[in-house]
Amino acid sequence: MLRTFVAAASLLAVLAVGVGAADLEGKVLKVGTDATYPPMETVDEATGEIVGFDVDMLTAVCERINCVLQFVNTAWDGIFAALQQGEFDLVVSGVSITAERDESMDFSDPYLVVSQAILVRVEDAELTADDFTGGGRKLAAQTATTNAQLAEELVGRDNVSLYDAFAGAILALQNGDVDGVVIDGTSGVAYEQEFAGELTMGVTGLQADPLGIVFQEGDPMVDAFNEGLAAIKEDGTLDELIAKYWSD
Repeated sequence: MLRTFVAAASLLAVLAVGVGAADLEGKVLKVGTDATYPPMETVDEATGEIVGFDVDMLTAVCERINCVLQFVNTAWDGIFAALQQGEFDLVVSGVSITAERDESMDFSDPYLVVSQAILVRVEDAELTADDFTGGGRKLAAQTATTNAQLAEELVGRDNVSLYDAFAGAILALQNGDVDGVVIDGTSGVAYEQEFAGELTMGVTGLQADPLGIVFQEGDPMVDAFNEGLAAIKEDGTLDELIAKYWSD
């Protein structure tokens, strides 16, 4: 049974209509990603390779449209500027599709819909969303994310601590500097498992965000990647990957 915070790929099946035969002719593409957000993307300590759901999803897409991927680990802060400057051909990093971002870059069709949540210490597991909006509590999030925007909406900017790397937000929670961390539910479970008995998903089912692959504005490859996404939705590959990473 899949966690309820992950939208099943079948809900996006409408996007699978009209699968074509895009062929990028073995083109080598550099992919920017901030590999600090398990299980979406992280660095395997044993091999040094970037692994995770986004990696597997994009690899499956490239198998359908004939391209080769080179993943480049980069800090979240500046990842979109680097894309626009041509340092990457595309970005995949659990990126929420927003109207503001869509003004300066292009997105693929959504490949996953995630709900935001608040990660808390286990002793605060009974806290509700109202406990945070009622004032007096502090939240942490990664800077320049939809998580940060939601945190500010909940408790006000003065009660939000922002961190360039998500690990800083987790450490602040562990140290008691903040009362919760706003996080995508998909990644919140990974931290809940890593720090079992210490951290837990206290508030779930908040704002839902569709995730997409990011390209420079006007990039013609968007159509090809949409075809590849439609193919892995239609043949069940995307459902299999969701089950691999988020099955109970």
